[in-house]
Amino acid sequence: MLTPRTEAELAEMVVGANRPLRIMGGGTRSVLPDQDSAGLSSTGLDGITLYEPGSLTLVAQAGTPLDKIEAALAAEKQRLAFEPMDHRALLGTTGTPTIGGVFAANVSGPRRIQVGAARDFLLGVRFVDGMGRILKNGGRVMKNVTGYDLVKLMAGSRGQLGVISEVAFKVLPLPEMTVTLALPDLDDAAAVHAMAQALGSPFEVSGAAHWPGQGTFLRIEGFAGSVAYRAEKLRGMLGGEIEQSTQRWTEIRDVAPFHGAEGDIWRLSVKPSDAPGIVSRAGAEAVLYDWGGGLVWLRMAPGTDLRARIAPFAGHATLLRADAATLARLPIEQPEAPALAALSAGLRAKFDPRGIFAAGGVPAQVAAS
Repeated sequence: MLTPRTEAELAEMVVGANRPLRIMGGGTRSVLPDQDSAGLSSTGLDGITLYEPGSLTLVAQAGTPLDKIEAALAAEKQRLAFEPMDHRALLGTTGTPTIGGVFAANVSGPRRIQVGAARDFLLGVRFVDGMGRILKNGGRVMKNVTGYDLVKLMAGSRGQLGVISEVAFKVLPLPEMTVTLALPDLDDAAAVHAMAQALGSPFEVSGAAHWPGQGTFLRIEGFAGSVAYRAEKLRGMLGGEIEQSTQRWTEIRDVAPFHGAEGDIWRLSVKPSDAPGIVSRAGAEAVLYDWGGGLVWLRMAPGTDLRARIAPFAGHATLLRADAATLARLPIEQPEAPALAALSAGLRAKFDPRGIFAAGGVPAQVAAS
């Protein structure tokens, strides 16, 4: 395993690579075996290089553990508002999530419906491309020799265009109060309708999830007086009971219903109103709705081709966990439309003309977070 300790050393390793590299962060996602490639981990690039709580800005090296970032923020009563999930229990992996991996995979939790995704908080980025060039853009590193918006381009790129070495990002204050309105006994269609009503209301819902068998959950955060008022108004509109615990949202974020269970794990991104119908065709063993129904987690029988079963559908289906035979047979990512595939290929040719990151670009299986 290649583990550079500095950005310059990272660049040298990329330049000297004579076979494809598997780009890894903290090793919290499984990776397909590949005897023809070498692993390259960012964990040696560790440390917070700048934190200004007053300006809500933090800069850190890519391999900095996520828990170190969160501890520094908590000491100042701040947080990562996009609440990145922890994949380990879901995928049965170990390792430590890293801040670079979070942005490389654009890992975003339940609050995405209110504040946006991880990429919306990324202010600046430094990375090494396939030619060993150190590129930087945005925030406090205002050099861009390519003409691309590198900040947005690298967020979610999953190691296909380069190895992130440093990120600058925005943080937000912790809320004074958090409550959850729990609605019991709704079927999937009724739950999606209730979540749509809540998200369309003026009550600033920051989480909307449906956990079949447990309930439909709507989160409200902010100043105590405002939260109490909004929660009561929302309960008057939809009914239900108000919960004080925040543990429910950690479980939803990390897809706790699937932990320790057998089967393939799929992540489905669709129009919320389409979700119940798609799920009914899927025949899943278990399901969890997040983002008001726009994100659906499905636990399927081993070897199921979910895309074929629910076709045609508008959206994206990503295979996150399966055995080696299934991963060899089914594409991990939703196949791209021809025009988009051509654009993606053009970008990879621009930033990685040697194809060094071909192995690292196995999208959902790279240990990026």
